[in-house]
Amino acid sequence: MRTDQSIALDHYLVSVARMGDRNALEHLAQRWQPKLLAHARRLMGEEEPAREATQDAWLEILRGLPGLREARAFPAWAYRIVSRRCARSIRQRQSRRQRDVAETFDAVASENASPEQSASTDELHAVLAGLSAHHRATLALFYLEGLTVTETAAALDIAPGTVKTRLLHARNRLRARLKGDAP
Repeated sequence: MRTDQSIALDHYLVSVARMGDRNALEHLAQRWQPKLLAHARRLMGEEEPAREATQDAWLEILRGLPGLREARAFPAWAYRIVSRRCARSIRQRQSRRQRDVAETFDAVASENASPEQSASTDELHAVLAGLSAHHRATLALFYLEGLTVTETAAALDIAPGTVKTRLLHARNRLRARLKGDAP
């Protein structure tokens, strides 16, 4: 969850980095790399392609940062860039797979599951894994990253109404699956 202090620091770092301060840019990257990488992992389902997409996104972020009009728009703007990079990477991979007639892509991997996790946590992860990438990304940005509906919409490059609809459908699917009403 983002705090007022965290938001203010991000605004400051973006503003100063836009003016060419390398230290501010480095600090901004250190703060945002884990968040952007986690977002890419949620979209891609695999570690290495997510890292590559995030790295490519950072190149675009660095090139576009001086043109960013408002520092407060940085989170949604950066998430949107990562989302587009991931979508592009997924399209390229799917195209290669179709040409090669390779194995189908399993979008959901539970890489971080540990033996200590309780059955309920495992069940929740399994239910979340059953959601589409769009629903997982929307839920994560809204609930885990603490973005507003408007910021989530900007990050995913969709309308705010679509965010609300995705959140509603995802919550309904989660509720139904947890109750055992859905496959």
